Amino acid sequence: MQGKARKVVQAILYESIAVLCVSPVLSWAFDADMAHSAALSLILSAVALAWNMLYNWLFEYWEARQAQRRRTLWRRFMHAFGFEGGLVLILLPVVAGWMQISLWAALLTNLALFLFFFVYAFVFQWAFDQLFDVPDSARETA
Repeated sequence: MQGKARKVVQAILYESIAVLCVSPVLSWAFDADMAHSAALSLILSAVALAWNMLYNWLFEYWEARQAQRRRTLWRRFMHAFGFEGGLVLILLPVVAGWMQISLWAALLTNLALFLFFFVYAFVFQWAFDQLFDVPDSARETA
């Protein structure tokens, strides 16, 4: 699977699993009802989905222009770090406003989410590549 279809399937699958993981944790951590936490998870997921599409397009654009295009462990690490780091910053005001907490508390919350999602993004992308093969941007040129 390549191109837009790959990007759409990857992003939707990634975010669907994320919502199922994050909603109960937010509910527990903030002593909030599940509907409130699930709504926040869906908002975070929608923002993350848009960021995912943009970030992966930019990453693959950069990746396709590299002399060595293979997805090494280091490249996978940088991919996950860049995606999740950008998302922490983007979601800071969303979490603070929705949960009615300070920006500092929202930053701590986002950093905790970052730790989970950093590992999740790394494992998910590796598994996705195993199931659907790597994108053309990660294939060595002949």
